[in-house]
Amino acid sequence: MELTKKTTILLSPRMHALLREISRARRRSIGDLVREACEARYGVSSESAAHDAVDRLASLELPVGTPQQLKRESAPEPEELLP
Repeated sequence: MELTKKTTILLSPRMHALLREISRARRRSIGDLVREACEARYGVSSESAAHDAVDRLASLELPVGTPQQLKRESAPEPEELLP
C-alpha cells in the first residue's frame, strides 16, 4: 500500500502509552496500528485486500444447495403463515 497522505491526531497520554506498548510487543509502528484499526472499524482497505478476501471466501467448501433446495429450506412467506 502506498502511503502518501499524512494525518496528525492527538491522543491522551494514556492512549499513546498503550499504543506504544502494543506497538513494541507486536514490533509494528503506532501508525500501522492506527491504520489497522481504521480498516477494521471503517472498512477502509486496499483493493488487493478486498480481492484477497473474495478469493478466501470463494475457496471455502460450504454445503450450499441449489436455489430450489434453498427455497424449500428457507422460512415460509408471511402470507403462508396467516390463517
